[in-house]
Amino acid sequence: MKGKENKRIEAILFDLDGVIINSFESWYQAFNDMLRAYRKEEMSREEFTEKCWGPDLKHNLTAINLDEEAGKYCINEQLKLTALIELFPGAKEVLSRVREEYKLKVGLVTNTPKKNVHRILEHFHLSDYFDVIVTGDDVKSGKPDAEMVIEACEELKTKPENVILVGDTESDFMAGKSAGCAVIGVGAKSAGDTQIKNLSELFAVLD
Repeated sequence: MKGKENKRIEAILFDLDGVIINSFESWYQAFNDMLRAYRKEEMSREEFTEKCWGPDLKHNLTAINLDEEAGKYCINEQLKLTALIELFPGAKEVLSRVREEYKLKVGLVTNTPKKNVHRILEHFHLSDYFDVIVTGDDVKSGKPDAEMVIEACEELKTKPENVILVGDTESDFMAGKSAGCAVIGVGAKSAGDTQIKNLSELFAVLD
């Protein structure tokens, strides 16, 4: 990675939604279920992607004048839609190689609430792939705030400058850069110091 040649990489932090799993449809349906329940106008997929995909749920609720109770409704609806979630091809292999072959610590930093994260990790048998997991419930402010990135680095006992964050949204990029990490963006619309199309391209960057 440009400008990082002299810095020793000790850990990689991964976002969950859009990086390791494709959970878009589950959150989109849960969010619209909530909007209907609270007599708000439903969103198209395009509008949901533009306005809500990336920032934490608290931010999204504030933007449409809904409270914490509405958020709990949305979270519980998403829990019912685990069957709509897909694990991205090769995700487990990537997580395993980062730790076993590259000898790096592996963390998960996600705005998704803790109980939803645990359900997803159990469903896909992913829990053992991470040395630390920081969810939206573990911090006061989710991404784009840097708090959860800094928290993960502290738990891993490493400095942000020795960490790479892998994410798919502008919120990930802002959180990683604010914390002092290098950022790798996954997907066509991602932002980062380096961009890759999918997780399997990560090793070309690391090498």
